[in-house]
Amino acid sequence: MKLHEMAPAQGAKKAPRRLGRGIGSGLGKTSGKGHKGQWARSGGGVRPGFEGGQMPLVRRIPKRGFNNYFKKQYSIVNVCDLQDKFDDGAVVDAQALLENGVLSKVEDYGVKVLGKGELTKKLTVRANKFTKSAAEAIEKAGGKVEVL
Repeated sequence: MKLHEMAPAQGAKKAPRRLGRGIGSGLGKTSGKGHKGQWARSGGGVRPGFEGGQMPLVRRIPKRGFNNYFKKQYSIVNVCDLQDKFDDGAVVDAQALLENGVLSKVEDYGVKVLGKGELTKKLTVRANKFTKSAAEAIEKAGGKVEVL
């Protein structure tokens, strides 16, 4: 295939509407805008959310809550998730968690391990943060906790 032979797929390109080109086109005279009024003018119409001068819904409903831009977002993993997905003696880090399907995405601040569930396998777990109960559970099972 050559560059000059390339073309869009059949039906992918649609011809533009030719407005004001006679009665037979169906879009002659007023070009489908009807007669006069706000919608017939150039630049006519109202902004999204405008309710004809009535107090808009966005302003009628009270504001609530706020977004904390300084919050540290961690990907959270429980100890019981490690029990099911990893073999005895494995090294568990963010990459291993992604590969085994425990996590679908690693957040900006990394991985935090929580202590829910039980662990019986000796695992070396590398993460950015551990809760006390998670660290105790991993070490009780004979594993290692490594804070990155």
